[in-house]
Amino acid sequence: MSKSPSKALVTPSVSGPTGVLLPSIVADAGERAGRRYVEFFTANIRNPNTRAAYARAIGDFFAWLDERGVTLERVEPVIVAAYIEQLGRTKSAPTVKQSLAAIRMLFDWMVVGQVLPMNPASSVRGPRHVVKRGKTPVLTADQARQLLDSIETSTIIGLRDRALIGVMVYSFARVSAVVGMRVEDYYPTGKRWWFRLHEKGGKRHEVPAHHSAEEYLDAYIEAAGIGDDKKESLFRSIGRGRTLTQNRMHRLDVLRMVYRRAKAAGLDVHSCCHTFRATGITAYLENGGTIEKAQQIAAHESPRTTKLYDRTKDELTLDEIERIAI
Repeated sequence: MSKSPSKALVTPSVSGPTGVLLPSIVADAGERAGRRYVEFFTANIRNPNTRAAYARAIGDFFAWLDERGVTLERVEPVIVAAYIEQLGRTKSAPTVKQSLAAIRMLFDWMVVGQVLPMNPASSVRGPRHVVKRGKTPVLTADQARQLLDSIETSTIIGLRDRALIGVMVYSFARVSAVVGMRVEDYYPTGKRWWFRLHEKGGKRHEVPAHHSAEEYLDAYIEAAGIGDDKKESLFRSIGRGRTLTQNRMHRLDVLRMVYRRAKAAGLDVHSCCHTFRATGITAYLENGGTIEKAQQIAAHESPRTTKLYDRTKDELTLDEIERIAI
């Protein structure tokens, strides 16, 4: 009987300083391999979401190797290719590509650390996957306004939620960047207020505050009495007594809030946190904004990424269909 993945992934006697548990084939490869594996997750990958996703992908791969009795030193390109081929039968192309990227990065790290002589995943190719249109649900401008106006502002929770959604919509910010904001990350420069967003990869991005987002934040901060707590979290969780705590909201807390608020507003669109990033970009482009400036506001590395959020050309008009003159 083969080992279950959950058993294969853990070697109880070996763990990293931050609780990283070693797959058995890494532990069997010696102390240097174990140390290098732990360093890959603790020193090399800073984003916690990327770290968690790569840990799952690599853990699944090593469990698969362990079931087949393959040691770390015996991993060859054909073995990695066989795993990727098998994974593609049950997983989507983006998932397979992410798994291969994680495996390739880990083996690169092992080669640089002189644990392995070569990277067996470097020559393996993943599935072709080209995305020309994003799948994130987008609200119309009227729907976004309907949602914001539906949030009651007689409670601190309502003021917080309206301000949080407002920041996401009007700054095109990722939810992780918004919940990571401190009070001091909403600051004045001259006559205008700005947002300081800490994006993926440790990048700092600054964007002017839209007057509506500024209004929402001012009302929330004043009601919460947190204006002087410069180093504390801006968007905080709710504790007993329905009062703000000192704890930062988690992005999953925001997701649940978005679901609840969208349902209460009577919106049929299956909204998520990323919906507001896509909604803001689409509304901006519909009002004459350019892809280049949208890319700058959203802090995208490439305009191709920004174009995935552009839904202004999604709907075909009757005039276009009538051009088919037969």
